[in-house]
Amino acid sequence: MTARQMPATSAMAARFDHVRRRTLDLCVGLSAEDLQLQSMPDASPGKWHLAHTTWFFEQFVLGRDPAYRPRDATWSRLFNSYYESVGPRHARPQRGLLSRPSLDDVRGYRHAIDDAVRDLLSRDSDPELATLVSLGLQHEQQHQELLLTDIKHALWCNPLQPAYRAPMPPTATATVPLRFIDGHDGIVEIGHRGDGFAFDNETPRHRTLLHPHALANRLVTNAEYLAFVREGGYREPGLWLSDGWATVQRESWQHPLYWRDDLASEFTLAGVRALDPHEPVCHLSYYEAEAFARWAGARLPTEAEWETAAQRVPVEGNLQDEQRFQPRAAHGDADLLQIYGDVWEWTASPYIGYPRFRPLPGSLGEYNGKFMCGQWVLRGGSCVTPRDHLRATYRNFFPPHARWQFAGLRLGQDR
Repeated sequence: MTARQMPATSAMAARFDHVRRRTLDLCVGLSAEDLQLQSMPDASPGKWHLAHTTWFFEQFVLGRDPAYRPRDATWSRLFNSYYESVGPRHARPQRGLLSRPSLDDVRGYRHAIDDAVRDLLSRDSDPELATLVSLGLQHEQQHQELLLTDIKHALWCNPLQPAYRAPMPPTATATVPLRFIDGHDGIVEIGHRGDGFAFDNETPRHRTLLHPHALANRLVTNAEYLAFVREGGYREPGLWLSDGWATVQRESWQHPLYWRDDLASEFTLAGVRALDPHEPVCHLSYYEAEAFARWAGARLPTEAEWETAAQRVPVEGNLQDEQRFQPRAAHGDADLLQIYGDVWEWTASPYIGYPRFRPLPGSLGEYNGKFMCGQWVLRGGSCVTPRDHLRATYRNFFPPHARWQFAGLRLGQDR
């Protein structure tokens, strides 16, 4: 079922409590000062994430009732993200300037809206209400991931480079050998089938043609990417797309974000630690992923190739639920490892609508559809993505220069 069709369930209130509480749990150990930081225009303060996800429920769930009056109408401008049809918005690059309302005020706002939504769920079994609450919870899980990626960038910007959490021990002393697994070719179906929740951009299910191809059995590792760096990958324009090479020159990129210049250590949510050669390389832009694949004599998979392979793999892996918050080395002997979790996988596919795509009606139609230009699709989730937020059809998307997300790559090749 799509987001439009999700029925009411008796477990909705329990799921609401679970997801909302999980967001607050991720903030444990962070100070009010930590949650106020905005380290770059693409990131947002943790406090803003707490408030915006609450505003979403107030605006689109409680606001269904024409008699509802916002708890503080002036906050809508502060915590509206990009819904132009709803009203004016505070400029995204200036969210870190919002010292008021305070963190305590925002927490109070969350509690008040949570109580109102719970009360509504207890007395209203309208399937449309359940659909909107489910959408709000999926939206909140996206912001859980953003909260972690944004606080990582903020802490990295601090010269002390403090840790968000205690370190976890390494998980492997060897790298699973790289091999390529033949994929299906011919006409296949991708996109959401109609069972359970899906965002509108995952629909409709449709047919597409796959040419003979293969996917790597695991993600590219730090050691493999280090070889690219040491062999001059960032100094060879012939490996890069034109815009990518211009970005490398303008930004003076020499290695992945969070790697130190010694090429022996990196910043993680557990602070600075030695670079683990067996772990998947992480925090790459699309430009870097594409250049590495070209250097390796391969290419990035298309999203249709990836999804067709992922449809036969259970949603398991190193995800937010594991609470490692760091990619983990591949292990096991399955044909396809690390399909879910560890790092989002850049694909060769631009983010566009599927054939016969229709966005959600009304203001919620701004959620996905209007970003279908200049972005690239990523698949599979990361070590900071909740497990029950993922499925084989899930389409993430970011601009090609973005590298603060937990993004890496899997190689593909033609057969």
